[in-house]
Order: sequence, then C-alpha cells, then structure tokens
Amino acid sequence: MLNRLAQRPYFFDTGIRFTCRRCGTCCTGAPGIVHVNARETAAIAAYLGLPVSRVIETYLTPWEDGYRINETEDGRCLFFEDGCRVYPVRPTQCRTFPFWFRNLRSETHWKATQKACPGIGSGDYFSKDDILNILFNGMPQEIF
Repeated sequence: MLNRLAQRPYFFDTGIRFTCRRCGTCCTGAPGIVHVNARETAAIAAYLGLPVSRVIETYLTPWEDGYRINETEDGRCLFFEDGCRVYPVRPTQCRTFPFWFRNLRSETHWKATQKACPGIGSGDYFSKDDILNILFNGMPQEIF
C-alpha cells in the first residue's frame, strides 16, 4: 500500500523542513485528544519517577485501548508547563506532529498548520518517503 501511495503526487513531493521549537502551540489552545498506550504511559512514569498508577490517576483518563492525557479547562495539556515536562518520552502522537493526516490531506490544511507552528519550514528535512512512513508507521524512536 505504501508503494502505491508513494507513486501519487502530493504537495509535499519535494519534502518539508520541520523542527519542534517547543513553543507549545500544539500543546495548548483548542481541546483535543492525545492518546497514550501502555508503553508510553510506562515511559512517562519512569521519566517522571512516579508509579504508573500515580501517572494514570493524576494525568490520564481511560480512552479506547489505552488512555488520553487530561487537559486544563482552556485546553492545555497537563504535561505542558513552561515547556513539555515529558518531551524526551512524549507520546507518538506528539512526536509525529505536524505530520498528521488532517494536516497533510491538502495544501490548504498544511498552510493553516504552518501559520500556527513556527517550526514548519526550518530545521530537519523530511522527504516524501519520510512523511509517508510517519503517516503509516509512526515516528521512529531515533527521531525526536
């Protein structure tokens, strides 16, 4: 399937530059759902030096096959306080931003995302193949 999709033209055929500026724009604002699985929950707990049960009780709510990270009333992720408190072990969903289907489904959606995210357009180069791999396989651990 990935080979077939790689043959199609996309607005990102020549690649995209991106680096996380750790500004928090994607961690604050409109409410959303950030899914975390058991492995990610354990990594967050270990990083914070807390038992998994405490992380679940304090920061998470059961959702689908795992949990979702709770937010403040204004939509701020509970792990965002003057920066992401769990950045090195942040969930795959966070690590793959801005390379999400909803952002990449059209150039119009991408430009709207780019207006909000100061990291788009600078930093690391992601080829079309890199982007399609992220979309279908998630962000490799070595890319933070």
